[in-house]
Amino acid sequence: MNNSSWGAPPQAGYWGPSDQGPVQGAAPAGPAYDAPEAQQTRPMPIVPDVPDDGGDQDDDRGAARLSGPLFRDDMPQAQPYGAVPQNPEPMPDAPQPVPAPQKKSAGRDLGAAIGVGVGLGAVIIASLFIVKAVFVGVIAVAVVVGLWELTKRLQERKGIKAPLVPLAVGGAAMVVAGYVRGVEGAWVAMALTALAVLVWRMTESPEGYLKDVTAGAFAAFYVPFLATFVAMMLTADDGPWRVLTFLLLTVVSDTGAYAVGWRFGKKKLAPRISPGKTREGLAGAVAFAMVAGALCLQFLIDDGTWWQGLLLGLAVAASATLGDLGESMIKRDLGIKDMGTLLPGHGGIMDRLDSLLPTAPVVWLLLVLFVGSG
Repeated sequence: MNNSSWGAPPQAGYWGPSDQGPVQGAAPAGPAYDAPEAQQTRPMPIVPDVPDDGGDQDDDRGAARLSGPLFRDDMPQAQPYGAVPQNPEPMPDAPQPVPAPQKKSAGRDLGAAIGVGVGLGAVIIASLFIVKAVFVGVIAVAVVVGLWELTKRLQERKGIKAPLVPLAVGGAAMVVAGYVRGVEGAWVAMALTALAVLVWRMTESPEGYLKDVTAGAFAAFYVPFLATFVAMMLTADDGPWRVLTFLLLTVVSDTGAYAVGWRFGKKKLAPRISPGKTREGLAGAVAFAMVAGALCLQFLIDDGTWWQGLLLGLAVAASATLGDLGESMIKRDLGIKDMGTLLPGHGGIMDRLDSLLPTAPVVWLLLVLFVGSG
């Protein structure tokens, strides 16, 4: 095999000059190297090894697959001695750090929440069993404060100006009318309050009138009208015990949902509305409320039976959960966590009424069906 078969010029150091003179780029002339002898002793060019067929090759036989960087920019840059790589890759066999487990937290000041809850419970029970009229006053005050929180947040976050004065006066009158005149009185007071909202808002600019009066009518129904059913429970002979049953079942339902959901909660109940609520928590609310309902109807309510308490507890768990989700929906739309800051560890009054308000008409109706209006 001669050099012409490779198509490469003679390399320096392969052979010396021939009779025709020195070759450009060849070694210096010398007597020990002549052309004929150089052709016989010329070394074979170095040929890179080519893997056999079936190796790391392309489909064309004899063409080895290219590997490695194709461009200069792809070549790894040398790092100075002692330099730390910018993005070091973890060793495949190196143990990865395990994050320390985090303890679950309720997200609030538990001590303050318990203290405020005990204080509110003492005021409610004292007014409930001493003078009924005082408890009606407690309901009216809670309604007015709740309306103030709701209208203030609507104006701050959405620019909705629901008139507070007619809502506060009409809401307090609605609670008293429900206690004195029953359902008819509550509906009449509700209608008059809505009318007062319409007229009161006419004294301002027409811009935003529709959304303001709509929000006012919603607030009148959501807070004072639903709270009126608590006052109507109180009119029965065993009214204080009915109200106490209503409060106990709602609190027990919330407590069961929190306790079971915090310990065993895995599946989200309504992640878009309230990510903290779980299906396991709902099951805990149902179980706790049904047991408490059976005990309350059997021992606290005249002519009540345990199986009626089971149904009542089931209904309370459902209504309390829906009420909590409804309040969460409102707060998410407003972009806030709490409606107020009046109660340390709890938020505002509306944050405590969220489960109670929609549960009140449910308990009132079922007790009337089970044991009468009293």
